[in-house]
Amino acid sequence: MTREEVRENLMVAVDTLRANKGRSMLTILGIVIGVTSVISVAAIITGLNRFVQERVERLGSRTFFLARVNFAARFGKMPEAIRKRKYLDYADADYLKATCPSLESVSPFNTRAFFTGQSNDIRYGAERVERIMLRGAGPEYADALPMFQAEIGRFITRYDEDHARQVVVIGKALADSLFPSLEPLGKIVRLNGKLYEVIGVMARDEGAFGGPGVDQFAIIPLSDFKRHYPESKELAIGFTVGRNYSAEQGMNEVIEAMRRRRHVPVMGENDFEVFSPDFLSQLWQQLTGALVILTGIISSVGLLVGGIGVMNIMLISVTERTGEIGIRKAIGARKSDIRVQFLLEAVMLTSVGGAIGILLGGTVAFLVRTLVPSIPATLSLMWILLGVGISVGVGLFFGYYPANRAAELDPIVCLRYE
Repeated sequence: MTREEVRENLMVAVDTLRANKGRSMLTILGIVIGVTSVISVAAIITGLNRFVQERVERLGSRTFFLARVNFAARFGKMPEAIRKRKYLDYADADYLKATCPSLESVSPFNTRAFFTGQSNDIRYGAERVERIMLRGAGPEYADALPMFQAEIGRFITRYDEDHARQVVVIGKALADSLFPSLEPLGKIVRLNGKLYEVIGVMARDEGAFGGPGVDQFAIIPLSDFKRHYPESKELAIGFTVGRNYSAEQGMNEVIEAMRRRRHVPVMGENDFEVFSPDFLSQLWQQLTGALVILTGIISSVGLLVGGIGVMNIMLISVTERTGEIGIRKAIGARKSDIRVQFLLEAVMLTSVGGAIGILLGGTVAFLVRTLVPSIPATLSLMWILLGVGISVGVGLFFGYYPANRAAELDPIVCLRYE
C-alpha cells in the first residue's frame, strides 16, 4: 500500500469518526478509563519509588543494621520462634568492634515509640508535643546515618555519652513547635518529665507516607537512655563498612561474629537479622504489590469493555457501509485494502481514547503532586509510550475480526445490499 493510499484511508477513518461523534465517544469510554487508571497509578507509583530510593540513598549505601528482628517484620505478625529470640546486648557492639576489622563504625541504639506501646512527650513552658520518637544513641550514630546529623548546634559527643549527660538533639518540627519564636539551643526542656538541655536541631525531614521522620525524633545519649529506660530491650546496632572492604565482606564478618557470640549451631538458622536500608524498598514493594494487581484488573476490565465496544461499532460500520465496500471492490480494491481501511478506523478510534486517557492520567498525577506533596507522582515517557501501545494494540486486536469480515464480503452481494 502506497503512502497516498494510507493517507486516504486515514482521512476516511477521521471522517467516519467525525460523522458519529456521540457513538464514537461512548465506544472509547472503556479505553479512556483503562488507560487513565494505568497512567495515573503508574505515575504515582513511579514517583513514590523514586522517593523511597532517595531515602534509601540518604541512609548510605555502606550502612547496615543488626537487630533481633527485621524492622519491617515488626509491623506484621511474627512467628513464635522469632518472638522468642534473645535480645541483643549493649556489649555486642563492643564485640563487633573488636572482631570485625572491615567495620568503620559501630553504633548501638535503642528506641521508645508509640507503635511499641511506649508513650513519650516533650515540653517547654506551655508548649507540649506528644507521640514523639525517643532514641538513645552514641556519637557514632550520626556518622552511620547522616540524615540524623545536627544542622544547628551539635550532635552527641563522646563526653556526653561517657558521663550520661542529660542533653538532647531534636528534629526541626519539634523545635518549631516548642520554640516558635525562640532560639532552641541551650534551652531546658522536659522530656518524659526529666530535664534536658537542647544541644542541636536536625535538618527537616517529614518522613515517608505519613510515617515518622527525623522531624519527630529526640535523641539522647545511649548511656542516659539505659539509665532511665532499662525496660526497653529492643536494641539495634547500625554499622558501616570501610571503603577498603566490600559490603558483602562486612556483612559476612558481622554474621559470623554474631553466630559465634550467640552460640548458633553450625547448621542452625541465625537468631538475628542483618539487613541493609533496602528493606524500605522491599517493604514498599510489598505494600504496592496489591495496588498494582488491583489497578491491572480495573484497567483490564476497562480495556476489555472498550475493545468489545470497538468491535461492536466496527461490525455496525461494516453493515452500514456494505454498499461502499461493494463499490470499492468493483473498481479494483483488494481484500487487503478493505482490511487495512477498517483496521485503521479501529486503531484511530482506540488511539483517540488512549490520547484522552493519557491526558487525564497526566492531569491526575499533576493534581496529586500539587495537592499532596508527599506523593511525588511523576509521569514518565515509558508509561506514555505504554499507554499508546495499549490503545493501538486494543484497536488491532478487536478491530481485526470486523476488518476481516469486511474484506471477505462478496462484491456482488454488497452491490445488491440495501
